[in-house]
Amino acid sequence: MMNVYDFDKTIYDGDSTVDFYWYCLLKHPKIVLCLWEQILGFFLYSRHRIDTTAMKERFFSFLSKLDDVDKLVISFWACKQNKIKSWYLQRKKETDIIISASPAFLLEPICKELGISEPIATRVNRYNGKIQGKNCKGEEKKRRFCERYADVSIEQFYSDSKTDQPLADMAKEAFLVDGDKLYIWSKDGEKYGALKNT
Repeated sequence: MMNVYDFDKTIYDGDSTVDFYWYCLLKHPKIVLCLWEQILGFFLYSRHRIDTTAMKERFFSFLSKLDDVDKLVISFWACKQNKIKSWYLQRKKETDIIISASPAFLLEPICKELGISEPIATRVNRYNGKIQGKNCKGEEKKRRFCERYADVSIEQFYSDSKTDQPLADMAKEAFLVDGDKLYIWSKDGEKYGALKNT
């Protein structure tokens, strides 16, 4: 049995991908050259011309403009590690699993720093932004979890998003996260009974 957590807006205060993009933009303004490609991606996605995976590949095109992504990721977490929520740090266990739509290369260093397992996350090529497989969201999260941990049960599951219902349904207990408040997650995806976090 293990506890499983979404990352962005669940145990991290914000969206780590967006934060990383702005961090890179401040360090390397040249990535603004990818803006039109990104805007086109969002436009095509909004018109249902491309799926989430293709849209994210266009967004991550900025990675091709960076010289040392790994160094940027390390310095990013040196600045942003304080955005890991205190309620999570109080209950963290070595057996915890992070599962997220954010890039694996972005989350691997912070998971290592926290002393937990390598995350299950979207496989984004850190050098060109191309995605291997599918965006790790919804049913894909469940598939990826079962692929890696076929014989493991989920004790507790935490997420801010109802799109994670497939994993919530697998867990003995599930909690919806709203800021620093935790709510019991019912089987119909609703929340009730805010829990005290300290």
